Amino acid sequence: MKFSLARRVCAEFLGTYFLVTAVVGSGIMGERLSGGNTAIALLANSIATGAALVTLILSLGEISGAHFNPVVTLALAWRGECGRDRVLPFIIVQIVGAVLGVWLAHLMFDLPILQASTKVRTGIGQWAAEATATFGLVLLIVLGVAKQAPGLAAAVAVYIVGAYWFTASTSFANPAVTIARSLSNTFAGIAPADVPAFIVAQLAGAAAAMALASWLWRTAAGKFVEARHR
Repeated sequence: MKFSLARRVCAEFLGTYFLVTAVVGSGIMGERLSGGNTAIALLANSIATGAALVTLILSLGEISGAHFNPVVTLALAWRGECGRDRVLPFIIVQIVGAVLGVWLAHLMFDLPILQASTKVRTGIGQWAAEATATFGLVLLIVLGVAKQAPGLAAAVAVYIVGAYWFTASTSFANPAVTIARSLSNTFAGIAPADVPAFIVAQLAGAAAAMALASWLWRTAAGKFVEARHR
């Protein structure tokens, strides 16, 4: 089925909006109920994020591709799976949706709507973690789309849950989400000053994944294997 650009953009907005609401809201709830045990709070945060992600991908994926992430949009546009005319509108609504999702989480938990995070996340370990998390995510999505993997939605969600635990940064892997989380002084927050380096690391990881995917999934004729186009 063909969907108009307006419907695709709306789907990207809704998906990013509810994804970030889940990320920040579950972080707040997990921290409140964990009794100071950070591992339990992170477990709750990661499971809720993965659960929200798989349902959002399944419900909205047929409309927009369920990117919910600027680096995914850029990667799939490079791949030819996403029209170039969608790139800028998608990225804009991803950022706007992410910010509004943070504000909704604050509203639900009776917190001040407007905040700025004070949680420092900086240093080579954090940057390496973000590059690694984003590399894995983009590689998974690009190759999954190329082979039309039926379980891609679940694979992406499971990867994100795992990456919460195997990366030092807890896997933001998303520039829009990173910007939005700088506006929440809660469990999921990141200090605004640390955002640019995170985004640079994410873009570097995504670029490396795109280059590797292009080499891994080429035919003998040297062309990237074609997938179904929306």
